[in-house]
Amino acid sequence: LFAVLVALYEEPEKPDSALDFLKHHLGASAPENPEIEALRLEVAEMKEKYEAVLEENKKLKTKLAQYEPPQDEKHGE
Repeated sequence: LFAVLVALYEEPEKPDSALDFLKHHLGASAPENPEIEALRLEVAEMKEKYEAVLEENKKLKTKLAQYEPPQDEKHGE
């Protein structure tokens, strides 16, 4: 907090709102951009799809294993 207050003091052009300046420099900036929220939703959807694909892959590997001979027999060893 002290460093932010020093930065405010040393600022050549004082901001209109000291509170906004403090929030910005402490990481509690203005409300989030709608684009950021849209990207978060997209990431959440992609994670769900990824999990579904992993589950499907696991099921298909299990199913495939029923029809394929073990690796040792496949190569005639």
